[in-house]
Amino acid sequence: MTATLTDEKKSDDKKISLKIGIPREIYPNECRVSATPDTATKLQKLGFTILIETQAGEKASFSDRVYEEIGCKIIHNKKQLWQEADIILKVRPPEQEEVNLLDSKKTLISFIYPAQNPELLRELSDKKATVFAMDAVPRISRAQKLDALSSMANIAGYRAVIEAANNFGRFFTGQITAAGKVPPAKVLVIGAGVAGLAAIGTAKSLGAIVRAFDTRLVVKEQIESLGGEFLELEFAEDGSGEGGYAKTMSKEFIDAEMALFAEQAQEVDIIITTALIPGKPAPKLITEAMVSSMRQGSVIVDLAAEQGGNCEVTKPNEVYKYNGVTIVGLTDLPSRMASQSSQLYGTNLWHLLKDMGGNDNFTVNLEDEVIRGALVTYQGDVTFPPPKIAQPSPTTTVKPEVKIVTSESKKEKKSNSGLLWAVLAVLALIGIGIGAPSSFLSHFTVFILAVFVGWQVIWNVTPALHTPLMSVTNAISGIIIIGGMLQISGELTSPTTILGAIAILVGTINISGGFLVTQRMLKMFRR
Repeated sequence: MTATLTDEKKSDDKKISLKIGIPREIYPNECRVSATPDTATKLQKLGFTILIETQAGEKASFSDRVYEEIGCKIIHNKKQLWQEADIILKVRPPEQEEVNLLDSKKTLISFIYPAQNPELLRELSDKKATVFAMDAVPRISRAQKLDALSSMANIAGYRAVIEAANNFGRFFTGQITAAGKVPPAKVLVIGAGVAGLAAIGTAKSLGAIVRAFDTRLVVKEQIESLGGEFLELEFAEDGSGEGGYAKTMSKEFIDAEMALFAEQAQEVDIIITTALIPGKPAPKLITEAMVSSMRQGSVIVDLAAEQGGNCEVTKPNEVYKYNGVTIVGLTDLPSRMASQSSQLYGTNLWHLLKDMGGNDNFTVNLEDEVIRGALVTYQGDVTFPPPKIAQPSPTTTVKPEVKIVTSESKKEKKSNSGLLWAVLAVLALIGIGIGAPSSFLSHFTVFILAVFVGWQVIWNVTPALHTPLMSVTNAISGIIIIGGMLQISGELTSPTTILGAIAILVGTINISGGFLVTQRMLKMFRR
């Protein structure tokens, strides 16, 4: 089922451009804007007309003049903007005065948080408006370009480390100076989602010793790839839930992780918490006793403050000291980097509108799982939560009869073949020893030993060093060529002469190829 907004607005001869309204955010201390000059230009290329409320981008360093220069229309009256626009793009959920400006012909795209705001959802449905929640976009591969939650979480994780450094009062990196040795800061990140990974990477880049914990074991490699140490419990339980989020764990697991946090709180200087469970209050992971056990001057940054906080003493929207420990409960971290946040969020919105057909084919396609997942109210109905995607039933196929080979029979065959090759090798060596001259045997022994030693050396070198190793072996190949030249002075048909010629040929190829590859690698690093 699809519904096309442009059907009523297109005449037979000329397509009418839909108007996108960008209002100024009225939520306290909100500095972001839903369209930057860059993303507004992209929306215009899709055929939309862009209306900007005056000073909508002022706090994000985008003046009205910049919008006017790219062809946007500046509207000086909020009510006029909402009346003229067909599609409204916002950052924060609409306030009551903004909800009152909606009607059945409007489409609103914004953060809504429908699970936490059922009353707002009911009011929006009463207005019969079409509303998309950017926080409800399904977390599937195809929808990554629309994932505004991840875009904002990435910035929040980065900014959390900056706020921690600002309140810490010491270096993150360790230093040895004439005035003495400065130890590096120790940072614990709880939760390794998008925000947590961003915090790990940022703290590590500043020189801190970073430890991280997550109930999902699958994130261990991601943490270690960023230079962090993964703190792991001796539990078989895994916390991986739907959509990449963590699930609620058993009481035994929670008790074990709380004991781990209590131990770490006494050792680390900074704790950054990012743990959230969709549709539920943030879990309490840092108790008052843990905070009291931390050293004076330590810092806790609680990214879950808006959902109740992971720390028992967090105060939303406040930064204060508790027993000498600074508690940062700011809920507007992305807004504190308004220019960057607006650019990423605006790009997410552009991708959504592009996928919906742009201006010419703007369509609410209920058969599209991404569009249906983000749609929360439609034609007066609340469409949240979306129906679960039905998985196709597996098709049953008739399998041909397969002969099962047991592991014992495989081992027996492998041992038999290995024994056969060993016997053949011994016979070959005996044959060479009987027929070959004594001078050849000495060289042949050296050759066998060189092959064995070379194989062991090359095999035990990491693949990342194979190219540098190739350059080093050029010198060895030169020695091989000299040795081969000394051996070709005999009869042309003698084994010694033939092997010497082969050695010269292989050594020459190795030297030439090694220098060519090395030169190519060096060119990659030239500007």
